[in-house]
Amino acid sequence: MKWQMPIGVDNFFDIRSKHYYFVDKTDFIRQLIDGHSAVTLITRPRRFGKTLTLSMLEYFFSIEKEVQSRHLFDGLAIDRAGADYMAQRGQYPVIFMSFKGMQQDTWPGMFQSFRLWIQREFNKYEFLLQGNLLNEVEKNAFHRIVWQQATPEEYQLSLLNLSEYLFRYYRVKPIILIDEYDTPLQTAYSHGFYDQAIAYFRTFFNNTLKGNEFLNFAILTGVLRIAKESIFSGLNNLDVYSVMDEEYSSVMGFTTAEVEKMAGDLQADALLPRLKAWYDGYRFGHHEIYNPWSVISCFAKRRIGDYWVNTSANEIIATLLQGPSKRQEERLLALLQGKTVSAVIREGLIYQDIRMDKDALYTLLLTTGYLTAVWRQDIPNGMLCQLKIPNEEVRHVFQSEILDRFCADGDVSRLYIMMGHLLHGQADIFSEELQQFILQLVSVYDVANKESFYHGFMLGMTALFLGKDYTVESNRESGYGRFDLAIIPRDVAKAGVIMEFKVAASEADMAAKAKEALQQIEEREYVTEFRRRGIHQVWKYGIAFCGKKILAFQGPMC
Repeated sequence: MKWQMPIGVDNFFDIRSKHYYFVDKTDFIRQLIDGHSAVTLITRPRRFGKTLTLSMLEYFFSIEKEVQSRHLFDGLAIDRAGADYMAQRGQYPVIFMSFKGMQQDTWPGMFQSFRLWIQREFNKYEFLLQGNLLNEVEKNAFHRIVWQQATPEEYQLSLLNLSEYLFRYYRVKPIILIDEYDTPLQTAYSHGFYDQAIAYFRTFFNNTLKGNEFLNFAILTGVLRIAKESIFSGLNNLDVYSVMDEEYSSVMGFTTAEVEKMAGDLQADALLPRLKAWYDGYRFGHHEIYNPWSVISCFAKRRIGDYWVNTSANEIIATLLQGPSKRQEERLLALLQGKTVSAVIREGLIYQDIRMDKDALYTLLLTTGYLTAVWRQDIPNGMLCQLKIPNEEVRHVFQSEILDRFCADGDVSRLYIMMGHLLHGQADIFSEELQQFILQLVSVYDVANKESFYHGFMLGMTALFLGKDYTVESNRESGYGRFDLAIIPRDVAKAGVIMEFKVAASEADMAAKAKEALQQIEEREYVTEFRRRGIHQVWKYGIAFCGKKILAFQGPMC
């Protein structure tokens, strides 16, 4: 069978009725029927299937979609679970709202968007106005919502009231599904009206979910777990399941078995090794998880690419790079080299902490999918975690954001060309290109008699560009001393690079200092580390700096 891949399709009816490829996640329905909280929030990175999951729940439980859903679940996990579970299909009124589109850059614009979404939901139920189900006061309030004449306070009570009206009509308590609950708050934070948005939506969510006697249960999804004190104040019947929790850990995203089955069904097994390197690497609970958006896109196009990272702006990485400290630069370097960094993760996020508290920033990086936890230990009020970049695709977004900082003129190609000259022993051209970047990027105050600055600058540059195919090491013992910087290829057939840096007191002394650095490489036999790893071709560079000037001498390849 020739399958269509559901790129951007998040309506369950379309997926099933139009024969898109569907990874069966309907066991989630069984789990909810077996036992659920009054209010459940599941947080996952963007494009991990949150909207499709809630659409699936809507089509299963909705009493109004009973006819449409009659055969949608045939042969799926929930169908195989037995008749008792399938008897729950089409038995409940369902209120389903998505906040995904509430990304307006002013509070009036966002509030108008919210009103339109509430109006849209009420329009579905205009039949409630017939007869005497509602009294005149309630009918008038209903009309004000539909005609967009309601007060802000009436909108805050709207879903609470709608729950009661639906219960009266069906004599069954409704289910409430809210997708991307935190999108308005993320947007408000970015555009400077967070306090206004959080105050308004706090009341809305508490009215809808706290003490709603007409609520059966509610499922919310989002990217972030915003601190309960900020948004769900006093809501004691809320359970949150994040990427760190075991329960519901495989409901969104693809497991290894699911990806392998998909590859077999699509006759694309040859893609599996690269799929793993590029899109695997997430840990949700104890499950190994692939990015579903990227996997589907890759199977559709039959080629590896940067799919997930190109679906929206990556403002969080830019936040990480704003005025990084020395410690922060070291952490970034470690991440780019495939190493881990330690951070305390406290999942109840308070936005105001992000720029002041680096641990809060790493919490954000974890929950949004830019990092994943490979180890954790519970500590008071949080978790001590070892974090790493999950896969090659996410490593690319770190690289691209850092490159944007290096290349104010957008000329990224020059940096790649410069690194090519370095790796091929073209010292004169390399030093000319590096000279231009130092003139463009570096302040004279940064470089004043600071060998450590040049060392760190070169370490960051080389790790950024060469970290995939090379190991970049600094200040490591080799032979009879410690080299400044070594670029060690993972493929032993390729040439390596050894670099020694010196700071000259004047431009006139630069040639002597470069020769001194080159002589040090020879005398202290820094190539020993390369020989130990089976690498027999090594370019040797002695590099002298003076202010914003650079001079590189190249020794013979050995």
